[in-house]
Amino acid sequence: MAGKLILVTGGARSGKSEFAERYVLHYSPKCDYIATAEILDEEMAERVRLHRERRNDGHWVNHEAPYEAEKVFASLGEDTQAVLFDCLTIYMANLFYGKNAPDPAKVDFLGRCEYVYGEIDKLLAAARACGKIVVFVTNEVGSGIVPDNQMAREYRDLAGWVNQRVAEAADHVYLCVAGQAVDMKKLAFRFDD
Repeated sequence: MAGKLILVTGGARSGKSEFAERYVLHYSPKCDYIATAEILDEEMAERVRLHRERRNDGHWVNHEAPYEAEKVFASLGEDTQAVLFDCLTIYMANLFYGKNAPDPAKVDFLGRCEYVYGEIDKLLAAARACGKIVVFVTNEVGSGIVPDNQMAREYRDLAGWVNQRVAEAADHVYLCVAGQAVDMKKLAFRFDD
């Protein structure tokens, strides 16, 4: 199964990270883990602590990459065959709102989206080129009510578009609900050509 791209998506507490961890460990007893979160407050620090706690058993080679994560793929060692990227929606938020993000006063929403798409395309190309199983974890953020503010609506829209982009490139897309994973590409409707 070398050289595959996998997308694992679902809502909050759907079991997606746990499924993704089990998935990569099924194919490689030692795995690379690319963490995208920046610890900016106590609540995020606790979330990161819980994720790290699950990965302190010697099976993981950890990489912190809130920005320019594509560079990590070029530096991966030969002793792992699978990579877990957790998570795509946090990485997208870093690109859209973080220190290197286009200035919203100078670049409109669609222009900032184009910047993010370019960065995601670089990430996907690097992931494909590394020749390993790469599992991207992402969040489904658009299944609820329409947010009441512009920033949240823009984030929701961009997350949906980025997820579609990565899903199109992925070999498999798993949707997690209540700890259960379903292979969406197997179930997806396709038009007859």
